[in-house]
Amino acid sequence: MKKKREILSIAIDSPAAAGAGTQAKLIAKEYNLFYLDTGKIYRLIGNYYLKSKKKFNYDYIKKKISKLKIDDLNNRKLLSDKVAVAASEIAKKYRIRQIVKNFQKNCAYNPPNKYAGSVLDGRDITSVIMKEATIKFYITANVNVRAKRRFLEYKKLKKKLTYHEVLKSIKNRDFLDKSRKYSPLKKTKDSILINTSKLSKKACFFKIKKIIDKNLKINGNLQRFKFRSKSTV
Repeated sequence: MKKKREILSIAIDSPAAAGAGTQAKLIAKEYNLFYLDTGKIYRLIGNYYLKSKKKFNYDYIKKKISKLKIDDLNNRKLLSDKVAVAASEIAKKYRIRQIVKNFQKNCAYNPPNKYAGSVLDGRDITSVIMKEATIKFYITANVNVRAKRRFLEYKKLKKKLTYHEVLKSIKNRDFLDKSRKYSPLKKTKDSILINTSKLSKKACFFKIKKIIDKNLKINGNLQRFKFRSKSTV
């Protein structure tokens, strides 16, 4: 396993639909990092629960996660609002979080050799999974802005949900994510706050890129990582 200080590790936490996933993908492409959307893992488990409640137990989940491949997280069914709500409920369970935690940590600190490091986004990445990350971000946005973004995403997917239904769902998910007993969503003291409410995707990325580049220059790490050094936006 690579020593933690020898890879560029970026941790991102955010509430739903704040744009963290989009930015994480851009960061991954810019700096040649392995990307993991950790929320998709809980969505996958939530989908397992909805599909097979009778055989859903900890041993079943442990076996599924042990065989998990990144491509399994690209299932479009995981994008449904029903799965999202189930994921938030599943994420409250301590034993399931422990099973997922090991998989996430391995991705964070032991990415494939072709990558210069890793970038993970989720709800407890800065506070639990990647406490020693090179750089931490907390990306957020006004709840109404987030609901509008998610509503437009669903509209493109031809999902028949009203804006008010989406807003209610996001508020509910915020409550579940922030109030759960284990690993709640919160901004850590060492996380850099990025509010995307009034930022375009491009403007947000360049703001984040400037922070990352400054950090790497200050710490003298620019030459240590296998960057592609290409602007992705």
